Amino acid sequence: MYQIENVLRPYAWGSTTAIAGLLGRPASGGPEAEMWIGAHPDSPSTAVHPNGVTQPLDALIASDPLRCLGSESLAEFGPRLPFLTKLLAAEQPLSLQVHPSLDQAREGFARENAAGIPADAADRNYRDDNHKPEMIFALTPFKALCGFRSPAESKDIFGHLAHVLDSAAVDVPDVIKGVIADLGQPDEPAALKAAFSRLIEGGTGVSDAINEVVAVLSAGAPLEPHREALTAMVDINEAFPGDPGVLISLLLNHLSLQPGDVVYLPAGNVHAYLHGLGVEVMASSDNVLRGGLTPKHVDVPELLKTVRFAALGVPRIEASGTEFGQELYRPPFKEFQLQRIELGPGAEPVPLAQTGPAVVVVVSGSVLLDSPKSDLRLQRGAAAFIPDIEAPVNVHPVQGATDTSVAFAVTTGLGN
Repeated sequence: MYQIENVLRPYAWGSTTAIAGLLGRPASGGPEAEMWIGAHPDSPSTAVHPNGVTQPLDALIASDPLRCLGSESLAEFGPRLPFLTKLLAAEQPLSLQVHPSLDQAREGFARENAAGIPADAADRNYRDDNHKPEMIFALTPFKALCGFRSPAESKDIFGHLAHVLDSAAVDVPDVIKGVIADLGQPDEPAALKAAFSRLIEGGTGVSDAINEVVAVLSAGAPLEPHREALTAMVDINEAFPGDPGVLISLLLNHLSLQPGDVVYLPAGNVHAYLHGLGVEVMASSDNVLRGGLTPKHVDVPELLKTVRFAALGVPRIEASGTEFGQELYRPPFKEFQLQRIELGPGAEPVPLAQTGPAVVVVVSGSVLLDSPKSDLRLQRGAAAFIPDIEAPVNVHPVQGATDTSVAFAVTTGLGN
């Protein structure tokens, strides 16, 4: 087993305090948006060998894939860690985005390579040939947009906007009238695609409409019965004034997760995290098609090919327990599953649910990882990589500890 040192990404939308507070260390003074825990080549963790020598985790895995990954993971995913774990702390909204399917990622990556687009080009859509299904475990109250509402629900919201504008003696912009008409189509996918396309392709007409709507709402126009969606829209506009994603947010489900709530995001699901701290797990990829709320590249035609235009219920995951007490969260993806392990003082050890490789991060107290081959003590804020060959691993509370310890572990979903 290897203790690992992990990379902080200082994106501007990140909290300056949340990750540091969770891990019990001083804040850096700048935004700390994501801590990457894994072997993605863009920001691999660093493994610390028992003799103190350090090595990038992707290089460690490449040096002996069978030992590190196990035969099952190696056969299914090849010689790479199939998942990436992040601590994510959003102080401001992230980009409105969608992730491609595996087939789309492979085709898009090959196409952009053939076109000679540099791997680090700002206008590149596909950074690798993998898909990026993901899951978020809320550690604090967490707000997000996730998947389309039904066209009827969104039509009611845009109809309310038209009414408040008309009541304020403001001409209803053509783009809002058009969206209402789009959402009235009887074919659900066609209705959602027409409304979404009108907003993302609407240019200055959309920006002007947003300015008029926000001005009227901020002047005291009634928000009920759509207070949550309209309040979020105004807040999003403060961060990205006039961005088409401001009105697109009204087409999407608004989630208010409580600590311990978990949702997963399959390919084609339009989403954006708005605020909060969570443990995010995904297939090891950086493929994102953006649709707004960002200064980064937006490729509208490629985005429209990727979005799944269907009203979706919120894809929540409930924990399944084990006889040993840990909580298991199993999304419908082979690449990963998440477990939360809580150990009181003097508790019996918990066998780590592990298929293939695993990573562990401790967010409270301290734990001892123990296998037939080695052991490793992790304090709050520390993380470890556990090769497949180390299994079975038990997670113990540290002897003499008086505090409850909490650790999160990620392994593949191949055992599900």
